[in-house]
Amino acid sequence: MSKETELAQRILEQIGGLENIRVVNHCMTRVRLSLRDNDQVQMDALKQVKGVMGVVEEDTIQIIVGPGTVNKVAKAMTDMTGVELGAEIPTGNTHTSGGSNREKVEALASENKAKYKKGGNGRFKRILATISGIFIPLIPAFVGAGLIAGIGAIISNMLVAERIHGMQWEQIVLVLNVIKNALFTFLNIYVGINAAKQFGATLPLGGVIGGIVLLSGVTPDQTIQNIFTNEPLIAGQGGIIGVILAVYLLSFIEKGLRTFVPNAIDIIVTPTIALLVTGLATIFLIMPGAGYISDGLLTTINWVIGTGGAISGFLLAVLFLPMVMFGLHQVLTPIHIEMIAQTGMTTLLPIIAMAGAGQVGAAIALWVRCRKNKPLTNIIKGALPVGVLGIGEPLIYGVTLPLGRPFITACLGGGIGGAVIGLFGNVGSIAIGPSGVALIPLINTGHWMIYIYGLLAAYAAGMVLTYFFGVPKSAMEAIDED
Repeated sequence: MSKETELAQRILEQIGGLENIRVVNHCMTRVRLSLRDNDQVQMDALKQVKGVMGVVEEDTIQIIVGPGTVNKVAKAMTDMTGVELGAEIPTGNTHTSGGSNREKVEALASENKAKYKKGGNGRFKRILATISGIFIPLIPAFVGAGLIAGIGAIISNMLVAERIHGMQWEQIVLVLNVIKNALFTFLNIYVGINAAKQFGATLPLGGVIGGIVLLSGVTPDQTIQNIFTNEPLIAGQGGIIGVILAVYLLSFIEKGLRTFVPNAIDIIVTPTIALLVTGLATIFLIMPGAGYISDGLLTTINWVIGTGGAISGFLLAVLFLPMVMFGLHQVLTPIHIEMIAQTGMTTLLPIIAMAGAGQVGAAIALWVRCRKNKPLTNIIKGALPVGVLGIGEPLIYGVTLPLGRPFITACLGGGIGGAVIGLFGNVGSIAIGPSGVALIPLINTGHWMIYIYGLLAAYAAGMVLTYFFGVPKSAMEAIDED
C-alpha cells in the first residue's frame, strides 16, 4: 500500500468514512471534499493526521496535503468510491464502507458538533466556491501553457536582440505559440463549459455561449453595433466576466424551459430557445455591460498600483496571505485573466507573489532558530522547496500559521517585496499559474531583474523579521521526531 493511500485512509477515518463523501475533487495542494454530513468530521483529529498540513472549512472541506501528493490522495479516494474525480457519488456506491471507523465517528459526533461550526453558508462564500469550481480545473492548463508562453517569449526576445539566428528558431517560437494559443485563444469556451457545470446547465451549451463572445464571423466590414454606444462590438468584450454571467442566465432559462416543455420535444425546443435567448442577451446586453464593468475594474486596479507605488505594493502583498488563508484569493483569478486579455499582462500577480516569498524567508529563519525541534524542521524541509516555486499553502498551514507570530512577520516580509515591485512599477506577468521563482520566465520583457529584486527583498525581510521578532519560545524547544 502506498503512503498516499494510507494518508487517504487516515483522512477518511476522521471525516465519517467513504459513505459520508458526496464529491471528491482537488486543486494544486488541497483535496476538496463535499460531504453529506459535516457534523461527522472530527476536525481536531483531522488536523493532527500526519501528512495533513491544514484544513480549510468552506462549502467543501479542503484538506491541504501539498502538491503532487494531492493528486495521488484524491485518486486513492476515487478508486475506493469507483466514481471519477468531480462526479457525485451515489449513496452506497463505495467499495469500502468505513466499518468500525464510522461507528466511532457517530459515537463522537454529538461531542464534536458543539466545537465544529460549518463554514461557507453565506452568499459570498457560495460565490467564491463557484469561482473556484470554474477556474481550479483550468489551473494545470494555465501552468503548462503559461510556461510554454514564457519559453517562447525568451526565444523571441533573443531573436530580436540577435543573440540567436535562423529560421529554425522562428519555427520553434511559432509552434510554442500555437500550443499556448490553444488555451488563451479559446479560454472563454473552457470557462463557459466549467460555468455550465457549476450552474447546472448543459455543458456544450455553456461552451457555445463562451464561443459567442468571440464573435466568430464578424469582420471589419460586417460589425454588430453596441446598442448603448453605437460603436462596433469587439470580439471578447466583457471577457470571462460576461461569459459567467451569460452562462448563469442560460442555466436559469434552460431549467425554466424544462418545467413545461414536453419530454418528446425537449431535445429540440429547449436548447434552441435557450441558446437563442441567451445568445441575443449576451451580444446586445451582457457583452456591453460586462465590458464596461471589466474595463472599470481593471482601470481602477492599474490606477491603484500605478499611483500608490510602493505603498500599494506593500498593502497588496501583506493582505494576500490572509486572503489565501480564508480561500478568498480565488476571486482574483478572473481579474488576472482579464488584465492579460486587455493589456497583455497582469501587474497584480508579481506583487502578490511576494507574499509567498515572505513565507520562504520566515521558514528559513524558523529552520535556523528551531533546529532542535525535529518535527517542525522536517515539515519545513518538505514545504520549503515548493514554497520557493510559489506554492505557499504547505508553509502557511504547516509552519507559520500554527505558530502565529511567524505568519505575521511573513506577511510583513512579503509586503517589503511588494513595495519593491510597486516602487519600480510596470512589472507584469504574461500568464498565470506559477508563482515564486517559477514566475520569472513569465515576467514581461525587461523587468525580470526587478521581479528578482522583489523576491530577494521579500526573502530577506521575511527572514530577518521572523528571526528577531517572530519565533515563539515554545517552537525552539528540543523535540525529537516520533
